[in-house]
Amino acid sequence: MIRFLTKMVAAAALVAVAAGGTALAQPAKPECLAGAKPGGGFDLTCRLAANALLATKQISQPMAVTYMEGGVGAVAYNHVIAKRAKDGNLITAASSGSALLIAQGKFGQYDENAVRWLGALGADYGVLVVNADSPYKTLKDLVEAYKADPSSFAIAGGGAVGSQDWMKASLLAKAAGQEPKKMHYAALEGGGAVLTALEGGHVQVGSGDAAEMVKHHVAGKVRILAVMAPQRLTGALADVPTAHEQGFDIDWPIWRGYYVGKDVSDADFDWWVKAFEAASKTPEFAKEREERGLFEFTMIGKPFDERVKADVARFKQLAKDAGM
Repeated sequence: MIRFLTKMVAAAALVAVAAGGTALAQPAKPECLAGAKPGGGFDLTCRLAANALLATKQISQPMAVTYMEGGVGAVAYNHVIAKRAKDGNLITAASSGSALLIAQGKFGQYDENAVRWLGALGADYGVLVVNADSPYKTLKDLVEAYKADPSSFAIAGGGAVGSQDWMKASLLAKAAGQEPKKMHYAALEGGGAVLTALEGGHVQVGSGDAAEMVKHHVAGKVRILAVMAPQRLTGALADVPTAHEQGFDIDWPIWRGYYVGKDVSDADFDWWVKAFEAASKTPEFAKEREERGLFEFTMIGKPFDERVKADVARFKQLAKDAGM
C-alpha cells in the first residue's frame, strides 16, 4: 500500500511538471551573491531580484543577499564555479562589466562558458557629458573638436584603463578617427569624482552612466551630449538624443543580470527563468527597477545567454582595436 501511494505521488509530480508546474523546483533557501561590498552595483542587482521576486510572490520566503568582494566579481565567479556549481538555490549578480572583464581574461582561467547565464532585469546606459559652460552643444561638435586636436582633451572616467568608462571614451576617439590608446584619460574613483572634475573645469569630457549623471544634468551643472542607447530614454533624459540620432553607431548598455552554476539542473534553471519572466511583467517589478535608477532591459534565458557571449566577443574586438 505504501509503495502504491509513493508511486501515485511520483506520478502526480510528473503530471504537474508536464503541465508546466514549477513548484517542485522552487529553491528552498533562495540566495543572491553579490561579488563586492554592500552598497554597490552588485548589491543593487541582488536587491532588485530579492525584492521583486518576493513582492510578486514568485518566492515564498525572503531571499538572502550575501557578499564576496574581490576582483570586481572575479572571486565570486570562481567561487560559484568551484564550490557551488550545482546549487539551484543560488543566483549571482553580474553586469556588462563582468562580460568586459571576462573578455580581458581578468576572471582567471574561466571564460563565459563556465556558468549558466540566467537573465537581465534592467540596465543603465553610457553617456558622454561636458561641463554646463562647455562650447560643445552636440556630440557632433565634440567629435569634430576632438578630431582636430585630441591632445587638448582630458577625458575622465570612473575606472582604470580598460574599464567600461575607458571603453566608452574610446568610442569617442574612434568616432573622431583617433587612436584610443593615445587618449588623455584621467582614471578617477567613481562617477562622483568625474562630476567634480567636470564642474571644476579640470577635464573637458566625462564618460559615465545615465543614472549617476541625470540629476546633475537636470540641475544644469553638466550637459549630457549623448546617451548610448538604441532609443531615447524616458523621464528626465527624454530631451537628450542618442548617439545614433546624431549619426554615430555607438551603443553601451550596462545591463544588470544574473548567472547560476554550470551544473545547476535544468528543472532549477527553468524555475528561475519562469520566475523572472513572471515577475518582470508586473507593476511591482517596474516600481522596484525604477527605484534603483534602472531602465527597461529584460532579457531572460537563451536570448540572454546569447547576448552575454556576443558581448564578450565584442569586447575582445574593442580591446584589440584599442591596442590593448
